[in-house]
Amino acid sequence: MEEYIENIKDVLVEYTPKVLMALAMLVIGLIVIKIIINTTTKILKKRNVDITLQKFLGNLLNWVLKILLFITVIAKLGVETASFAAIIAAAGLAVGLALQGSLANFAGGVLIMIFKPMKVGDLIQAQGETGVVKEIEIFTTKLTGLSNREIIIPNGALSNGNIINFTTEGTRRVDLVFGVSYDADIKPTKDVLLNVLTSHPKVLKDPAPSVTVLELADSSVNFAVRPWCNTEDYWKVYFDVTENTKIALDNAGIEIPYPHQVEIQKMA
Repeated sequence: MEEYIENIKDVLVEYTPKVLMALAMLVIGLIVIKIIINTTTKILKKRNVDITLQKFLGNLLNWVLKILLFITVIAKLGVETASFAAIIAAAGLAVGLALQGSLANFAGGVLIMIFKPMKVGDLIQAQGETGVVKEIEIFTTKLTGLSNREIIIPNGALSNGNIINFTTEGTRRVDLVFGVSYDADIKPTKDVLLNVLTSHPKVLKDPAPSVTVLELADSSVNFAVRPWCNTEDYWKVYFDVTENTKIALDNAGIEIPYPHQVEIQKMA
């Protein structure tokens, strides 16, 4: 029993300083990493580096420094770094297979940073989701949805799929369709609809808005109404034009058809 106690004492005497030193190194290292990240971010901001690249590089640098810190702390505890590296190498294949998705996401993030199909603040549609790019991280991209939801999309899928960027061109066309009765004259109806567009302050004059006959449907003549606006005004124009069109057509005495139900009674 005394022999075991002595062995425990020897172990404590030998490893306690190492453990304390390793913990101190870990705490100090995390503080230093935070300082480095903050300093790097400030430098990138002063040099007007794109905000998307700023966040991506900051995220990448954070992970790299923490991995290096972890290896250093392990070495301080007495674990041979060469042995540790060998263990990592031996497990590399298994880890690589297990993390195929993560590696693909990392590669996707790099491709996004290189080809820049989008940047922070852009309104995009991808993978069935629509939102404003909030942050492009190493493995995922975060969007803020139109109803203020946070949407997280893996970079692998994002870089390999279709991306519709609504912000790049600066302007958007609002595609609306309105139907009127076959009794309405086409020319006056087009004038009413065009007046709704030209009187809206957010509708651009160049490109000019257009109103054309789209189709002769079963119970209505459908008009394609196409105003242009700045990207940030899209929903304002969409809802205002829809509402103002109903009011203008009513004031002009132009009927908007709606489904009718006919009841047929059999005489006795």
